[in-house]
Amino acid sequence: MSYERTRRIGEEIKKSITELLRDQRIKDIRILDSRSLISITTVDVVRDLKYAYIYISVLGNDTDKVLEGFKSASGFIRKEVGKDIKLRYTPELIFKMDDSIERGVNMSKLINDLNIESGE
Repeated sequence: MSYERTRRIGEEIKKSITELLRDQRIKDIRILDSRSLISITTVDVVRDLKYAYIYISVLGNDTDKVLEGFKSASGFIRKEVGKDIKLRYTPELIFKMDDSIERGVNMSKLINDLNIESGE
């Protein structure tokens, strides 16, 4: 099994979960009632296709609540992904927070602050 295959499967899982979010088919109240912007940033699939690590980004204050909602709905999400993607075995979905966007925003703010202080 090549890296290319696991990457393609990861992209298909990402697309499937994004469609579930867009269509509001995930009925967990912690996700539906969130006022935050939720996005799936990356999906890493293990070589043996047993696990898929889904990194989510939440722009807002509901990060812990949204993560718990995804963990709670992981069985439903796995079932729906299994319907969309025809695999012999649907990977177990493990949700993790991705704070890279927030770190990027903070770095940009720090750079802008330095430029203002130096008079540029």
